Amino acid sequence: MTRGHHRLRTGLIFTALLGAALMFGAPSHAIDLAKGRQDLPEIVLGDTNGNDFAVPVKDITMEGGKSYRLNITSNGGKEYKFMAPEFFRNVWLNQIVVNHLEIHPYGAPHHLEFDDAGTISVEFVPIRTGTFKWWIEGLEEKGMVGTLTVK
Repeated sequence: MTRGHHRLRTGLIFTALLGAALMFGAPSHAIDLAKGRQDLPEIVLGDTNGNDFAVPVKDITMEGGKSYRLNITSNGGKEYKFMAPEFFRNVWLNQIVVNHLEIHPYGAPHHLEFDDAGTISVEFVPIRTGTFKWWIEGLEEKGMVGTLTVK
């Protein structure tokens, strides 16, 4: 076997082994970011005593790179449009769940809208740090605003 054939054969074997390793084996340090999620404090819009503008929890802090579930609940007093565009653009969104039905978006939602009472669960991993504002469209002056801070 000539020197050139030996190099070609060695290169082909290396390429085949590398391809098999990439195809069949994930690195041992790979993790599923959606596993082990933590529940954040719930954002509740309106209360059961008739105050449609009450929001007991307005500011939430979390850590980047960890998996979270945020429940946003409307008590049904008003139509609420939950806006958090900068936050949604800076997280990896795993799923949005409504009545045990899952939505797996391929990008950030524009807003979450509540026409009636109910809960929307958002499962995500923050990928960028910062303080991001959320608000209920048209009801900011009524105090329906807050922050989602990622450290």
